[in-house]
Amino acid sequence: MTPLEYLTTLRIDQAKRYLRESKTYSISEIAYLCGFADPYYFSRCFKKQTGQSPKAYRNEHT
Repeated sequence: MTPLEYLTTLRIDQAKRYLRESKTYSISEIAYLCGFADPYYFSRCFKKQTGQSPKAYRNEHT
């Protein structure tokens, strides 16, 4: 695993926690809080790692 892949994994794990625990943050706000400058890139990375979109993950885990 490259350093960038490791960092992305950490950021996605943090995003998962935000998605499960907080409904007050939008997907875009969670992307920025986790260090992604572009919400669309965040969504692509999230789906690549988890197999589902951030919105679908939030709906399934809340």
